[in-house]
Amino acid sequence: MAEVILMPRLSDTMTEGVIAAWHKSVGEKVNKGDLLAEIETDKATMELESYQNGILLHIGTANGGKLQVNDLLAIIGKAGEDVTALIAANSGGASALTVNNKPTTDEAANKLEPVTSNQLPTTSIDASAMEEVVLMPRLSDTMTEGVIAAWVKNVGDTVKKGDVLAEIETDKATMELESYKNGKLLFQGAKAGEKILVNDLLAIIGEDGLDVNAIVASLKGGTKALTVEPQPSTEKAPAAPTFVNEGRIFASPLAKKVAAEKGIGLKYVKGTGDNGRITKRDIDNYTPTAAPLATPVTSTVPATSNQQPATAFGTVSFDEVPVSQMRKVIAKRLSESLFTAPHFYLTMSINMDAAIVARNKMNELAKSKISFNDMVLKATALSLLQHPKINSSWLGDKIRTNHHVNIGVAVAVDEGLLVPVVRFADGKSLSQINAEVKDFAQKAKDKKLQPSDWEGSTFTISNLGMFGIDEFTAIINPPDACILAVGGISQEPIVKNGAIVVGNIMKVTLSCDHRVVDGATGAAFLQTLKSLLEEPVRMLI
Repeated sequence: MAEVILMPRLSDTMTEGVIAAWHKSVGEKVNKGDLLAEIETDKATMELESYQNGILLHIGTANGGKLQVNDLLAIIGKAGEDVTALIAANSGGASALTVNNKPTTDEAANKLEPVTSNQLPTTSIDASAMEEVVLMPRLSDTMTEGVIAAWVKNVGDTVKKGDVLAEIETDKATMELESYKNGKLLFQGAKAGEKILVNDLLAIIGEDGLDVNAIVASLKGGTKALTVEPQPSTEKAPAAPTFVNEGRIFASPLAKKVAAEKGIGLKYVKGTGDNGRITKRDIDNYTPTAAPLATPVTSTVPATSNQQPATAFGTVSFDEVPVSQMRKVIAKRLSESLFTAPHFYLTMSINMDAAIVARNKMNELAKSKISFNDMVLKATALSLLQHPKINSSWLGDKIRTNHHVNIGVAVAVDEGLLVPVVRFADGKSLSQINAEVKDFAQKAKDKKLQPSDWEGSTFTISNLGMFGIDEFTAIINPPDACILAVGGISQEPIVKNGAIVVGNIMKVTLSCDHRVVDGATGAAFLQTLKSLLEEPVRMLI
């Protein structure tokens, strides 16, 4: 049966997409994972991959054409298959054949979309069954997998439209996933605490009697439902250990987790999934051999020395914890930034004597105490207006110069770093900036930030001055062209009117992407920032 592919929602604010380029033509063979098209959204141009094998039988619009979210994008099926009825049924966007058809109201647009990804999920399950197949949604622009923090509904529970199904931990926050259909929860793709890749099967909602295993098999390429546990293999272990995998090893998150729990080295396990991918079933069927096992999570090893008395000894001890989703993405994005963008750094010392006096006077009247960070943010926003090249983004084949000033503020949390965005900061008062930053900081610690809170920055500030750091360099937060690292204020000897006096000095370092910003441009920006902070009254003009 032909597969219907609808235009997915690829960002939280996306309502339509533009076909930047088709990579497959009608009549051309398509394999699972092949690049179908490049879709330009309101955020970026993203690659869309096929979710199944077949022939591309229909495309919804040509290059340059626009499609609304849930409009018919493509149909993949067998050669010669008649898709006239499917085209007619899906004209206008809404269709019972969609994996998860969504309302298009503003309220619904703010909810989590169970199908939003750069892979196009489809299903050929009979529409008369009226089931809802829920795939793991992409809940942030950097998310590749999610962890089930908790199931709010259990298998067999009645589910109503709008009910919370589960809490999903992403690399940014823990978010609630709502149902878009009434029925019963018939299947859960993972248990609480387990990981699911974006677009992997998360849940099935339908009525009693629905053949869940058939749906699971059709979406997973034959993988059985998780309720059916494979039997351990009874084959005899080989006489000597053999490396089955070398170099990069492909395995599902669940397979990795189970392998770690069982102490099984993945390099000894033969994968039966697509392209040799190791699945949980492969781990369950693996028979241990004489091969070395994976390192246990905790180890305590006595340490002695032949040259020391027998009573002199200690223990080598350590703990290992799984890398969180947030930390994984921080590592990936910052590594890509540092090794892709040619960084250079400019450091400047700023005399904060006048800023200290101005802050003390403002705080005599302010309801909430203005911080030096608020003053730096405001001065930075005004400086960006004068130096738009600093407020730019590298987009590969073009440079975007932003006319609006959205400043990301790095906030440290236990799991890593979040960067909520103060939008249109140049037009906000110090009190407004203060209240917004405090609200973001609390939301970040409570894991209540939403995608709209951290998307869309044009420049970033990272301030470690409150931790006693004098100066440091920061890695650029893509797609921004620059980031400002702010150190603490310290008393240092300075020359003033020919005499050596004590001054309150703050050092700032601007990290620049040399593809966008040159040294003279960065220096001019810092000079403007310095002048505003050394004479704060200029920020009021």
